[in-house]
Amino acid sequence: MTYTVAALLGVAGALVVDLFVLRTRLVRRLVFWATYPIVLTFQLLSNGILTGRDVVRYDPDAIIGLRIVYAPVEDLFFGFALVLLTLSIWTRLRPTGSAGTRKGGW
Repeated sequence: MTYTVAALLGVAGALVVDLFVLRTRLVRRLVFWATYPIVLTFQLLSNGILTGRDVVRYDPDAIIGLRIVYAPVEDLFFGFALVLLTLSIWTRLRPTGSAGTRKGGW
């Protein structure tokens, strides 16, 4: 399996969990898409440092070849899947009060 296929399967899996398994439907919320660029900025920064300094290397035969800030575009797919899955689980498991706020005031 190539890195590209694994990344796309990760995105598909995270979308299935968000939309159908946990039914948090974060990808349908404006707040998710409005704040995702913050995550993306730091992902590109860290990917650029790690791949630009050859801390992390990728097999050219396992990726598409398109790079953004030194890192393969597939890293963006993996990052999206990891963030979406984490937030979906967090949203599902968090305790809520009657007004939709956290219990205990935090």
